[in-house]
Amino acid sequence: MDLLRFITAGSVDDGKSTLIGRLLYDSKSILVDQLEAIERASKSRDDGEIDLALLTDGLRSEREQGITIDVAYRYFQTPKRKFIIVDAPGHIQYTRNMVTGASNCQLAIVLVDARHGVVEQTRRHSLITSLLGIPHIVVAINKMDLVDFSQDVYSDICIQYADLAKKLNVKQVTYIPLSALNGDNVVDRSVAMPWYEGPTLLEHLETVPLTNDFGVQLPGRFPVQYVIRPQTAELHDYRGYAGKITSGTFQKGDAITVLPSGETSTIDAIEIAGTHLDTAEAPQSVVLHLSSDVDISRGDLIVRSDALPTSSPTVEAMLCWMDTKEFKVGNKYVLQVGTSRTRCSVREIAYKLNVNTYEETEDVDSLKLNDMAKIVLRTAQPISFDAYQQNRATGGAILIDETSNVTVGALMLIGEA
Repeated sequence: MDLLRFITAGSVDDGKSTLIGRLLYDSKSILVDQLEAIERASKSRDDGEIDLALLTDGLRSEREQGITIDVAYRYFQTPKRKFIIVDAPGHIQYTRNMVTGASNCQLAIVLVDARHGVVEQTRRHSLITSLLGIPHIVVAINKMDLVDFSQDVYSDICIQYADLAKKLNVKQVTYIPLSALNGDNVVDRSVAMPWYEGPTLLEHLETVPLTNDFGVQLPGRFPVQYVIRPQTAELHDYRGYAGKITSGTFQKGDAITVLPSGETSTIDAIEIAGTHLDTAEAPQSVVLHLSSDVDISRGDLIVRSDALPTSSPTVEAMLCWMDTKEFKVGNKYVLQVGTSRTRCSVREIAYKLNVNTYEETEDVDSLKLNDMAKIVLRTAQPISFDAYQQNRATGGAILIDETSNVTVGALMLIGEA
């Protein structure tokens, strides 16, 4: 059965947590004890209704403030598909949490409050969604019950967002008018909006095509996580390289190149839990055996020799800055791509993106929390990567503070600088 990972994004109070709660509630994906718990927690409400947002807002501070702070994950399935839901915070202060949650998603639901239309966080989250290469966007125009289910309001918001999508070069956009509080067009079709003839949200989630999810058709990439070298008399000739195939396919007999060293060899065997295979593909975790002894350690990248990635000590990237400390030209960090880590310095901030107008501001020498910019990094040793738009697995990276070991930036690698 297919698995779809999707994220809900949008501004504060657009109803993201309530939408997810309604989706789980109406699809009968809530356990009895969960339902009893939120019923008890909802008793203080004046209207006596169940607070469906409590299904995802589990932190005490979230319930006290009525906002989502941390990313929440929920799992459910229907007869047609399995789902992983990522509920992302809407407040600008927690934009970095949204980036983290969206990085592995195939679809994004961008909620828009029908009363307010497209706002700053709508633009910010849509920009992040496009930079992260999420192929499908659903614009869920929520709270239609508060605008009398007006088709004109729906149409106006569709026009607003279509202009935004054109600027971001986003092509796969679906518009759905709904009311998460009442359940209109979430799982069941709304009788209050007979003018809408498209699918409900769940119908769309069940049928949206999932193509090339794990990049099986992409070039073979295998970041080495661990070198297996048992020190026993029975296995004295055993040397295996364990890791997860992040994209592509590997076959026994393939010519491979180890990066960054450039050493070459061929695959002698592919092993999964003691069973030998002739072929393995993403996202399988395997142990590779090579026909010759090559100096390989954690952080090296094994690739098929007929499709080499870019290797360079300078790299251009789009950055989402995630720390309260300023990001400045000349600062030094640890850059991690897959399992590989190397020290780097900031050589240039090419421009900063304005999240409202998407204009590029040049002559910038520092960035603040949640800023997005195109930057150039200089690394201590060449790194091997693919452009993020071609291969998310080897084109995504993070920046780590050298002193605190905290992740301070998310990167979408573009190419050699």
